[in-house]
Amino acid sequence: MVRISKALLKEAGTGLSKTLSEILVCPLTKQPLRVCEETNSLISDSIGVSFPIKDGIPSLVPKDGKILGVNDDQIKSDAADAAMNKE
Repeated sequence: MVRISKALLKEAGTGLSKTLSEILVCPLTKQPLRVCEETNSLISDSIGVSFPIKDGIPSLVPKDGKILGVNDDQIKSDAADAAMNKE
């Protein structure tokens, strides 16, 4: 049974279903989270914190959050630019 579960997790990859990503909110601010495929994480744009996704499971424990630095802000601005271009 454990082998099957591990195989399913590997096949599932790191992606979250669209429904789940719409429901999840930042544990600190209760604001929506944005999925970042590049870093495999959920990002709270309101406070600039990134929460990892491990084996397809989001880790929304506040101590697991990583404060985004100057270089990471470029990823955030690139994502915002891409969103603006879609509209």
